[in-house]
Amino acid sequence: MAARNRIRPLVAYRAMRTLRENPDDTAGAIVVIAALSGNSGKRLFSRFRRSPNAERILREKRDLYDLLADVDGLLAMPEGSLGRTIGQWFVREHIGAQGLAQASQAANQRLKLPPAAGEEQVFSTRLLNLHDVFHVVSGYDRDLRGEIAVLALTFAQTRNLGIGYLLFDALRSEGWNSETGRLIRQGYQRGRKATWLVDLDWESLLPRPIDEVRNELRLGPPPVYEQLRSAGAPVLAA
Repeated sequence: MAARNRIRPLVAYRAMRTLRENPDDTAGAIVVIAALSGNSGKRLFSRFRRSPNAERILREKRDLYDLLADVDGLLAMPEGSLGRTIGQWFVREHIGAQGLAQASQAANQRLKLPPAAGEEQVFSTRLLNLHDVFHVVSGYDRDLRGEIAVLALTFAQTRNLGIGYLLFDALRSEGWNSETGRLIRQGYQRGRKATWLVDLDWESLLPRPIDEVRNELRLGPPPVYEQLRSAGAPVLAA
């Protein structure tokens, strides 16, 4: 684990330059986060180990990837459910769980990190796949503002220093009172008010009505904001 805790500012700086040129470089964003996370991941895993659902998740080696990669299975869930909404979002945005997994693998290769093993591997994979779940359950879309807002929510939940740097960089670039700044503040506050999302039994939540899930998790209704789509994102129908 020690090799994973070293902060690597030069690696983050190079990846950040590329990310500014191509905001759709998901692997680059993962590189920045991982390079600047320090001991954040270790502290988060320790907290997770003490949580109510951790023992069962780790024992059963629960992996959300298979559920999220099965778009047909998601679309077969009840109308208005969290799972079906995720499937519809994947179709609309032309993305899937496979893309995030590939980006993570590419980032690890760039960082030359050894693969996680055992319980840490179960946890890190589950946390990675929760990113898309967080997008949909929070109501922040895949656009640039929605992406930074869901990272703000995630930062409130995980206290990951690498994510914190991305938020700081966005605030410095866009301004505290900009629309992006407003969404960062909103996402962070929603993440603080919400129940802890990291250790939940998401498998049982997917078939349930999404509005019911949002209320139960204290996330509230999806926000209204003006999207900022990147050049590489699909243009959505009005």
